[in-house]
Amino acid sequence: MLKNATMKKLMFATVAMVLLGFAATAQSVEDGVKLLYYRKGQSAKAVLQKAYDGKPKDPITIYWFGQALLLNDDVAGAKSVYQKALQEGINDPWIWVGTAHVELLEKGDINAAKQKFEQAITATTATKGKNKGMEDVNILLAVARANADGDSKIGDPQYGADKAIRAAQVDPTNAEAPYLAGVNYLKMGSEYGGKAVEQFTEATTRNAQRADAYYRIGRVYQSQDNKESMDRYYSKAIEADAAYAPTYLAYFTYYENKDVNVAKEYLDKYVANSDQDCATEYYVANYLFRAGKYQESLQKAQQMEAGACKTYNRVQILYAYNYQRLGDSIKAKDALDKFFTSEAPEKVQAADYGFAADLYIKFPAEQEKAIVYVEKAAELETNPKNKIILYNEAAADLAKVGKFDQQILFLQKAIALKGTAPTESDFYKMAKAASDAVTKDVNYFAKADSICAAYIAAFPDKPQGYTFRVLSAKKADVDSTKGLFVAPILEQNNFYAKDLEKYRKSMFVNYYTLLVYYNDKAKDIAKAVEMTDKMLELYPAAGTEENSFATNTKKALQAVLNKGSKPATSGGAKPAGAKG
Repeated sequence: MLKNATMKKLMFATVAMVLLGFAATAQSVEDGVKLLYYRKGQSAKAVLQKAYDGKPKDPITIYWFGQALLLNDDVAGAKSVYQKALQEGINDPWIWVGTAHVELLEKGDINAAKQKFEQAITATTATKGKNKGMEDVNILLAVARANADGDSKIGDPQYGADKAIRAAQVDPTNAEAPYLAGVNYLKMGSEYGGKAVEQFTEATTRNAQRADAYYRIGRVYQSQDNKESMDRYYSKAIEADAAYAPTYLAYFTYYENKDVNVAKEYLDKYVANSDQDCATEYYVANYLFRAGKYQESLQKAQQMEAGACKTYNRVQILYAYNYQRLGDSIKAKDALDKFFTSEAPEKVQAADYGFAADLYIKFPAEQEKAIVYVEKAAELETNPKNKIILYNEAAADLAKVGKFDQQILFLQKAIALKGTAPTESDFYKMAKAASDAVTKDVNYFAKADSICAAYIAAFPDKPQGYTFRVLSAKKADVDSTKGLFVAPILEQNNFYAKDLEKYRKSMFVNYYTLLVYYNDKAKDIAKAVEMTDKMLELYPAAGTEENSFATNTKKALQAVLNKGSKPATSGGAKPAGAKG
């Protein structure tokens, strides 16, 4: 179960020593923002709620209270707070930015949101003195923070990165600026990972205590399966601030499928440094599942559902995993159905879709949905190796239910992601799937033949490509009237001829197949006689079963050919090993 935390839970990054713009605000706001940095959403909300109640008209307090609500996934609550401020005449740049932030999360008009951002920046740009023309760093960072939030389809991360970089230029000592630039770069895709790491590194240069920046670099390396670098930066994050919980959660998710005992050690540290909320309860239940304690995990999920976490949608994921492992696919599917019905699409993780695809493929009525979920999982998965595993597992599942054409598509996607030429194993899987596809639908023959041809071209000294090409042709030519298998058989025999000691009998059987075709279907007696000559070349010694068969058959065919009569039947019994 992958745990790709939502972006909003990863982009509050202002430590107490570098809090933004609080000269005129209460200490409780500073405390609240510090809690946001530590991802303690409930605690931050409580502290900032108190600050807000005490100063309901202070723009900075209002802004940060709204941010606390967003960290708790309460977009509607944050929207209400910001709108209330505007309605009460608090027409301040901080409120404009907060309002635009909510609009981005609601996937509203991005241009309208940007207009609010620009108005806030313009309104806070110095118009006189030594800083004339300089933007307000805190507002720039709030804009960058808004665009860093959410998934890749929310906001404009390039715009956000630009504002963060500008803030870094205005204030060369501010570590928040490069950090937010890095988060925005990550939203732009894996190809921007290098730029993101550069920005996170700059953040640690400006402030060596930025555990979040070290953590972020570690996450980048984790996504690249670079464990050595991952460990190095996670260790730096812990050294910089041992109370920063996300690092422990990252380690838990790394080890949960590798070493459940090590995973438990990091889970304990994560829980100890986090709010005791639905998320921590979920991860504890998830650990129980990973440890094979399915009934205990189910009981934990039931407790969550019966208590304060009854609206925590990921409880259904716990049910699904445990029921599936206990052999109850029906209950597992019911739980997944509830999850997908209730959870916001942007919160569904790659692993959720991957698990659903694996489960739904077992239900004939849900197989098309399963295929869609594989694609959704691949879209969210950032690690190419994990995508390859996902596609290969999906291909294997599709083979089990006879969807061979879709199996081939996923095999090809997996091969493309590797970035190298297909291996023989890759070709074997595709050729077999293609042959199986022809069994279900002869119209797939052209595609199957092209796959086998590519297999042969890539590995001409291996027998399987020739075998699958012949097999596919025979399946496509159900009544043997089209002769689709003639050319593939001759090609296969050319390969066999390189090692007669090994393939002599197989060549003989192939010629028998062609003999029957030319005599019975093509009505070409001369060609049939030619096949018996090929047989005799393979077994020239008189007295063998093969020689006797070929000799007698040739005599019968030659007699018919000389008389110009109807085709003859083959001379006696089939040779050993012959089919058809």
